[in-house]
Amino acid sequence: MILNRAGIWGALALTAIMSRCGGEDIVADHIGSYGAEFYQSYGSSGQYTFEFDGDEEFHVDLEKKETVWRLPGLSAFGGFDPQFALTNIATEKHDMDTLPKLFNFTSAVNEVPEVTVFPKSPVMLGEPNTLICAVDNIFPPVINITWLSNGHAVTEGVFETSFLTKSDHSFLKFSYLTFLPSAEDVYDCKVEHWGLDQPLLKHWEPEIPAPTSELTETVVCALGLAVGLVGIVVGTVLITQGLRPGGTSRPQGPL
Repeated sequence: MILNRAGIWGALALTAIMSRCGGEDIVADHIGSYGAEFYQSYGSSGQYTFEFDGDEEFHVDLEKKETVWRLPGLSAFGGFDPQFALTNIATEKHDMDTLPKLFNFTSAVNEVPEVTVFPKSPVMLGEPNTLICAVDNIFPPVINITWLSNGHAVTEGVFETSFLTKSDHSFLKFSYLTFLPSAEDVYDCKVEHWGLDQPLLKHWEPEIPAPTSELTETVVCALGLAVGLVGIVVGTVLITQGLRPGGTSRPQGPL
């Protein structure tokens, strides 16, 4: 079940409080334009992100219990105790038992995510590259993104961003796969989300131009040579006729 709530005290704006039937509680909390947000993915630990005006400053790796800054230089302006994130999430989960009784909630809708797969740079066979799976219009922030190569799961060379917030309160996420392009390998980005009836597979394979056969090359060369020879013969005939004495002269107009 997914619940949305409108209206709460002061600057605190709880954008969504969600509970998955038979699963983990999912909490999304946003304090004004400068504050913390908590999201839950399919994993048990969830996500804690601190933002300023919609841009992530840092997030807390809840499994490693460490702060990860979006840009290395930002850590120079202050630190953040990861234990504070763990405490906040525990508090939010506790509030799940009381807030639905205190406020008027309305059901939220599971949106259908939009998935796009593309290479980071132009594909050259045998040259290392990176595939990018961009998943947009995510709501609620509960999703699982995996990679398949020739139908088999791939775990090495995979990196995934945290949830990125959008102005319409939906979310964006990127998953990256480093790979070595070859003519034999094909890839799929697999997305699982509550807005999908079944897992979505977004297919990608390198576009390799079909090689030109030797017969085709021979025919093209022969045609080109034939056209060239015809042009030379026609040109020679025209020049010869123009140089003959008594050839057709140009009529002259009146003086």
